[in-house]
Amino acid sequence: MKLLWMTRVSDLRHVGIRSFSTAAKRQAINKIVASAQEAIKDMKSSTTLLVGGFGFSGVPDTLINALRDRKDLKDFTVVSNNAGMPGVGLGQLLESKQISKMIASYVGENKTFERMYISGELCLELTPQGTMAEKCAAGAAGVPAFYTPAAYGTIVQTGELPLKHNSDGSVAVMSKPKETRIFNNKEYVMEESIMGDYAFVRVHKADRLGNCQFRKAQNNFNEAMGKNAAFTIVEADQIVEVGEIAPEDIHIPGIYVKKVIQAREKKGIEKLTFDKEGNKESLVSESDKRRLRIIKRAAKELKDGMYVNLGIGIPLATPAYLEPGVEVILQSENGILGMGRHPKPGEEDPDLINPGKETVTLNRGASLFGSHESFGMIRSGRINLTMLGALQVSRYGDLANFMLPGKVKGIGGAMDLVANPTKTKVVITMEHVDKKGNPKILDVCSFPLTGRQCVSTIITDLAVFDVDFVEGLTLVEIAEDTTVEVVEKNTKAPFKVSENLKTFV
Repeated sequence: MKLLWMTRVSDLRHVGIRSFSTAAKRQAINKIVASAQEAIKDMKSSTTLLVGGFGFSGVPDTLINALRDRKDLKDFTVVSNNAGMPGVGLGQLLESKQISKMIASYVGENKTFERMYISGELCLELTPQGTMAEKCAAGAAGVPAFYTPAAYGTIVQTGELPLKHNSDGSVAVMSKPKETRIFNNKEYVMEESIMGDYAFVRVHKADRLGNCQFRKAQNNFNEAMGKNAAFTIVEADQIVEVGEIAPEDIHIPGIYVKKVIQAREKKGIEKLTFDKEGNKESLVSESDKRRLRIIKRAAKELKDGMYVNLGIGIPLATPAYLEPGVEVILQSENGILGMGRHPKPGEEDPDLINPGKETVTLNRGASLFGSHESFGMIRSGRINLTMLGALQVSRYGDLANFMLPGKVKGIGGAMDLVANPTKTKVVITMEHVDKKGNPKILDVCSFPLTGRQCVSTIITDLAVFDVDFVEGLTLVEIAEDTTVEVVEKNTKAPFKVSENLKTFV
């Protein structure tokens, strides 16, 4: 039996039903509220709050400041890349004791954050940056858990990371081991997704329907967090009329957003960094000859056509020394593909920063996206080469670069960056010995690992080693003013010497 749906609009009107297009009066949807105080008036304590931003870019300061002024709201579990700086951003909520637990990837230079964690005033769940982004993205999609290669074989996976300390600095609560599984002969860690109660995010434009658009690299964690929470509050640089944001330019559809406010706080720049007008020597101190030597040699690893991720410090200085005619595309974890040089005075933009929070520019053909997509590129092996610093490297390519005894700086994105060494070449740049003269290339790392059997090449001020995950180290180059004997004396791991040993300047 066939049913023929040919009811006319006039027939619907006859029975008292109006078509949507002909409704004369409808209650307009309007998610815009007058102030941040109005937007947070119904928030509850003891809930999970997701806060977007990276460095000072995309940080919802207007909403954070409003929460700071509500001292009755407290005991929050806050999920954010870091906790701002003392007296700035989330750093204010630490000082006001409104945060009881942080889920973050980085402590960084926030001494208040570090002190509160070590003294037992704050619980901290250190999480790899890419894992945290994916926890938010998966939660937004209704996926309760997922497997990732990041952090396998580290203290994050084995359950040896302190979550909370006693007042004397001893460990009160330790993390729990995470479930692991093998897929296609590769080990993975199971991570549970984050399901936020509230989210504070900052966008460039928003309308009364809650549709949002980001500007430049303002997206970072904001998109995944904004789509995740049960109650998302958006602060916008500009509030615009419905239709002003083109449908294809909407990054967070209004279905995810409950409230919209006008951003009141001015955008800041954490590390204003200008281009040195092509003077390569000014990228490092002239007295630091060892560092400059490493940079020059490391630049030779960047080959034409590569997609490359560069860590903070020495790696970020290498593009200035590219061979003539070599074009590489730089990727940044905070959502940039096609990152350019530092800006000239007047070109700086608070929404364009690199992983070190320094101001940068975009090259022609650049693209922008969220941190969750950025780390997806990284884990899936789309990046040809990543270059990082290190505290220690073992003879079989184990890497330790995120934690020193008695100090807490955080994991950042390194565990994700080294998670796929069969597709992404991992190059380590570092001085051969530490400040006390202790070798940094060891038989076995003594510091907590960032990744196991992941380093392919080690470049120091004395030598270049190729690393085989089974055979170990092979010395392939030495500095022109050193000898194999000097390298042996300063290396606490056995190594072979290449029959074709070369020198570098």
